[in-house]
Amino acid sequence: MSTTTSVDLVDYDDAVARFDPVIGIEVHVELGTRTKMFDGAEQSFGEEPNTQITPVSLGLPGALPAVNGTAVEYAIRIGLALNCSIAESCRFARKNYFYPDVPKNFQTSQYDEPIAHDGWVDVELEDGTTFRVEIERAHMEEDAGKNTHVGGATGRIHGAEYSLVDYNRAGVPLVEIVTRPITGAGERAPEVARAYVQTLRDLFRALGVSEARMERGNVRADVNVSLRPTPESALGTRTETKNVNSFRSVERAVRYEISRQAAVLDGGGTIVQETRHWHEDTGSTTSGRVKSDAEDYRYFPEPDLVPIVPDPAWVEEIRASLPELPAARRRRLQGEWGYADAEMRDVVNAGAVELIESTVAAGASPAAARKWWMGELARTAKQQEVELAELPITPAQIGALQQLVDAGRINDKLARQVLEGVLAGEGDPEQVVVARGLEVVSDDGPLLEAIDAALAAQPDIAEKIRGGNLGPVGAIIGAVMKATRGQADAGRVRELVLERVQAG
Repeated sequence: MSTTTSVDLVDYDDAVARFDPVIGIEVHVELGTRTKMFDGAEQSFGEEPNTQITPVSLGLPGALPAVNGTAVEYAIRIGLALNCSIAESCRFARKNYFYPDVPKNFQTSQYDEPIAHDGWVDVELEDGTTFRVEIERAHMEEDAGKNTHVGGATGRIHGAEYSLVDYNRAGVPLVEIVTRPITGAGERAPEVARAYVQTLRDLFRALGVSEARMERGNVRADVNVSLRPTPESALGTRTETKNVNSFRSVERAVRYEISRQAAVLDGGGTIVQETRHWHEDTGSTTSGRVKSDAEDYRYFPEPDLVPIVPDPAWVEEIRASLPELPAARRRRLQGEWGYADAEMRDVVNAGAVELIESTVAAGASPAAARKWWMGELARTAKQQEVELAELPITPAQIGALQQLVDAGRINDKLARQVLEGVLAGEGDPEQVVVARGLEVVSDDGPLLEAIDAALAAQPDIAEKIRGGNLGPVGAIIGAVMKATRGQADAGRVRELVLERVQAG
């Protein structure tokens, strides 16, 4: 069976009905420290290639590393938030392998003595179900540089004319979080994988240890998948899909590998323990290299770095300083906002918690904030196939929009036009109202003119109203709203219609 052209797949529902999927996820997070893990080179995104380097970054002879204390603190923060035990003593090791973006020919990592181990985190699925993921370890290491392959059709080394290496990222501090095998998820394994990575991303941001922007590679996931005949069977051979950097792709990669591996097993084949590449455009994986085992890397203790022995009192200080974590924060906000469970789940699933929180802080009521973000803006985001937070509008602008509604200067219909203007880049809500002339007509004079014209056009309606039948009032209100391009206050128009008819 080819791994690069046509690949047989089993229908996903059929695959999970006949096999028990087991997943494991390794998440790498770049820490937001000012300097690198083992040297004083500055680190920031998007700088000119090879400008954020030192002799240590390049592995030059005689250059000696020194541990970044802030990175150690951040690693402990992550470990504590994941309910891990913090090691009384741990050390770094050399993971030996050659690759052009690893200038030392080894990666400084942690092997048998990680800084945090044996933890867990509860992840909430879209229907509110909670699934516990066991954490095996969280360890510190350094990132590699970045290879750019030029001239090929795929951006990969195969077929490229030449390759460039940027060492700016080499040595950036990482924490790698490794789960134990995640069992019992069944058909929901892809959803669990996505929710887990999203939970960690939210956790990193809440802890203040990383910007955690997946599109920049701040958070990357390696997704392991294997199949076995039954939950009682031994674990199957796993594949590891490397460097998946979006929630949607994590979910899709798990689904694809389950369907692909089921087809291999159905055909009498065997699963190769290998790394695989994820292709966003086709939603598929292709073979990378046969997966090395730990002994292949010839780990040995890093001789240039002393062991790290965190002071227990320091660890407890860090624990006491942890901020409110995302799950607790969501529960608190739900209570403050008065949202039903289903409403809050929709907000969480849409990635709108922070947006609504900021909108409420900008002066909107929780109900109004949810109305805008989960209504008009959610529809717009879906049409444009972007995340809510990517729309060109801010919580402060939504707060200002609602304040215009609350002040009676615009009604809901006009507010939707203002929203369109803001999204189109016409300025803040106030600017759009002025430029488009959308403010509600508050002067009774123009309203009375429009009412008189509407009553004159439908004289029988006045008689019906005088006779006590108020149903036709709506027709007059509709005519006035049309005449004023929706800029009349419908409540005020109703009052004036009744006054006019009774006076006549």
